[in-house]
Amino acid sequence: MKVVAAFLLALLGGNAHPSADDIKDILGSVGAEADDERIEFLLREVKGKDITELIASGREKFASVPSGGGAIAVAPAAAGGGAAAAAPAAEAKKEEKVEEKEESDDDMGFSLFD
Repeated sequence: MKVVAAFLLALLGGNAHPSADDIKDILGSVGAEADDERIEFLLREVKGKDITELIASGREKFASVPSGGGAIAVAPAAAGGGAAAAAPAAEAKKEEKVEEKEESDDDMGFSLFD
């Protein structure tokens, strides 16, 4: 990710075609190590492509990836008219989780301020 971030920073800085040295300079300016293999791989993959099209394509692919918590969102939608009743139950469940976390901190035997 740091190589991609450095590449995008170079693009934002006005360099339309960042080289491996440009990416290394950006990474070096923040004290990050540059992996030559990853830099070369990235440059091979983006060569001759428009970055805005690559980002748009990536967003489409990312949108199709299921993420955690999808089952909770599907249940109220499938319930139809009962969706309003399901929302308070979900809120109560979230409140219970917060309380459990606070109790677990007490069980550890030490406090942040001890």
